[in-house]
Amino acid sequence: MDYYPLLRSFLFRLDPETAHHWTLRLLRLPGAGILSTLTALGIPTAPRRVMGLDFPNPVGLAAGLDKDGECIALWRTLGFGFVEIGTVTPRPQPGNPKPRMFRLPQAQALINRMGFNNQGVDRLVERVRRARFKGVLGINIGKNADTPVERAVDDYLIGLRKVYRWASYVAVNISSPNTPGLRDWQYGAPLERLLEALKNEQARLAAEQGRYVPLAVKIAPDLAEADLSTVGQALLRHELDAVIATNTTLSRAGVEGLPHAGEAGGLSGAPLRARSTAVVRQLREILEDKLPIIAVGGILSGADAAAQIAAGASLVQIYTGFIYRGPELIREAVKALR
Repeated sequence: MDYYPLLRSFLFRLDPETAHHWTLRLLRLPGAGILSTLTALGIPTAPRRVMGLDFPNPVGLAAGLDKDGECIALWRTLGFGFVEIGTVTPRPQPGNPKPRMFRLPQAQALINRMGFNNQGVDRLVERVRRARFKGVLGINIGKNADTPVERAVDDYLIGLRKVYRWASYVAVNISSPNTPGLRDWQYGAPLERLLEALKNEQARLAAEQGRYVPLAVKIAPDLAEADLSTVGQALLRHELDAVIATNTTLSRAGVEGLPHAGEAGGLSGAPLRARSTAVVRQLREILEDKLPIIAVGGILSGADAAAQIAAGASLVQIYTGFIYRGPELIREAVKALR
């Protein structure tokens, strides 16, 4: 029996960010692991090998839901094939002023302008170290909001150095719409400079630690087709290991006139589905089979997950769909991708 609709009715009475924190607290309660494991019963194995990593199934938790790595092990017991935590920055930061997260239930959507609120990379690494997580763990890194643009590369290198030992793969977030100037790193010379610096540091760390940790870059859904081609070619040229498509969108298509639709921030959920899938399809044409794609955006059913795989993705991630559908979505998506 799916008990999540009852829990959701309670959580949706709360402010979205308050509900988020309560969910993480519930997952940390004694006995939550046993309940999570029972919830995951019936989820089949559907192994995939991507980026040289072995995934028990292709359905992952997207970055943003567990920014500080507070519930790492619990996500796997719910049935996720992999977990991505973060976005984490070198120094702690509070993020943007509240309120900064809004539900649009009529559209099964969220708008957020969180602004990389997190406790900093050192705190996250300590949690990961204590968790001793045995599954596939992605760590998503970003820059501090007050870091000058000319020093942004330094922030990403600090993040990469600190999380490298603990991550199965590292995701590089250059596409959140909620940190001023961040999306500029998806274009031209800044992108080239960032990718070159990251790949050089990855090579140094791999030699130093005797372990190669893949690098994935997370891009926006709002890139024009020509820009998407330029980004794809840059990722191939610098030999990145994967691309994550996509982050939230600045578009308000599909939510026009709804309460909160005019709020600033990134839109996620069902209205993003068509654009995210289109970006995955375009990327597959650009990248051919040379670089795997991790699809995220608008997955609220098993059919949505299957559509992303059909468009060219190797793996999928969910966030907003999990908020609206709960653990049943994980089971449904894995079954659709067997």
